[in-house]
Amino acid sequence: MKECDIGVIGLAVMGQNLALNMARNSFMVAVYNRTGAKTEAFIEGPGAGTNITATYSLEELVGALKRPRLVMMMVQPGAPVDEVIAQLMPYLEPGDVIMDGGNSFFPDTERRSQELETRGFKYLGVGISGGEGGALWGPSIMPGGQHSAYILAEAILTAIAARADGEPCVTYIGPRGSGHFVKMVHNGIEYADMQLIAEAYDILHQLLGLSAAELHPVFARWNEGELSSYLMEITADIFPFIDEETGQPLVDLILDQAEQKGTGRWTVQSALDLGVPTPSINAAVETRLISTYKAEREQAAGVLTGPRGRYQGDRQAFVDALGDALYASKICSYAQGFALLRTASRQYEYNLNCSEIAGIWRNGCIIRARFLDDVRAAYTQAPELANLLLAPFFRQAVGGRHKALRQVIATAAKFGIPIPAMGASLAYYDSYRSAQLPANLTQAQRDYFGAHTYRRLDREGVFTTKWVK
Repeated sequence: MKECDIGVIGLAVMGQNLALNMARNSFMVAVYNRTGAKTEAFIEGPGAGTNITATYSLEELVGALKRPRLVMMMVQPGAPVDEVIAQLMPYLEPGDVIMDGGNSFFPDTERRSQELETRGFKYLGVGISGGEGGALWGPSIMPGGQHSAYILAEAILTAIAARADGEPCVTYIGPRGSGHFVKMVHNGIEYADMQLIAEAYDILHQLLGLSAAELHPVFARWNEGELSSYLMEITADIFPFIDEETGQPLVDLILDQAEQKGTGRWTVQSALDLGVPTPSINAAVETRLISTYKAEREQAAGVLTGPRGRYQGDRQAFVDALGDALYASKICSYAQGFALLRTASRQYEYNLNCSEIAGIWRNGCIIRARFLDDVRAAYTQAPELANLLLAPFFRQAVGGRHKALRQVIATAAKFGIPIPAMGASLAYYDSYRSAQLPANLTQAQRDYFGAHTYRRLDREGVFTTKWVK
């Protein structure tokens, strides 16, 4: 058996496509799946005639690899990752590199990295974005762990990554669980982006009465301008897709319940732990949750009252305003995500480079978008930028569009259309630009009922008051 450059464990679609990507880039790949039949089907099907070698035990997989060995796990996050690591240990040697290419929660990656490092092994938590197509043709890759481990895996990761303006969409993120943290935040921004697009769709569909066929050119036109992105592109593609059985637009036949795998929820939890406001991302997660209450919503629709109707004003002007509102909201959601990265970088000593992160998100990943070039430029010009909204480009972009966002939100509220993510984006913008918030009253209340103390504007120190004499 020839010595292979890397081993891939787990042959679900992502694992298969990554292995094929590696083989296409001239690397020798050994693969293993817990179910041998899946390994056989892969090696006789998509993997036939490639540089891929099938193995049927972890011992055989490890034995097929060059030293120091590189092993990438593509298994479900949680206990399965720990189980595979434990099963690998008897066959590996200190200095070998284990990579977790799944969507593991970053504290788990922190723990595994530290445990394995004390035993002499190298560990990388590798965030991989781009879905099935990205895995096969070039994803955005976010590896975190020991830098020495990244150096050993760098040639392979660079070769299989997507390219943006000729640059590979992969960079060393930082130590321990940083790669999976950045991937988690990527997914949180993805949640917000998808929800904002869904709200724009809902307004056009319900308020203006546009059919799927009429929605397609709107989103296609938006995708040609500043809103150009992968998510906008696929949204435009979805509307004209016709269900073969019924002859109707397939989107109109899909149940309005959005599922999730947990990365958005983790983003919200992590933001709360770090004290970073991420209201647009929170709204996106909460909206997916309320979508699952289908039976209750149908019951409530019959008994709870609210406004209805169709927009009667200048339709094209309103569509243009909606595009501006969507763009402004999108900037606010990205600002929240990058603020979270910035705080985590300090708190966890990740030393994240936001310019490089924006750079590797420009292609290959789900949130790839034209305006990530502007995000990258903002952090290149000001690496310690406190918030994306303060960068001149984005300050002007939102400053010229917040009136449109207010118009859309007011109109949606008038007609009873829920747009929680757009509303949260505007609230974030208005809160961030407010030199005075009503938190003084909140703190007074806290001191009143719990003697929690407060600070004053006119003097230094910490105070408490006996409010009832």
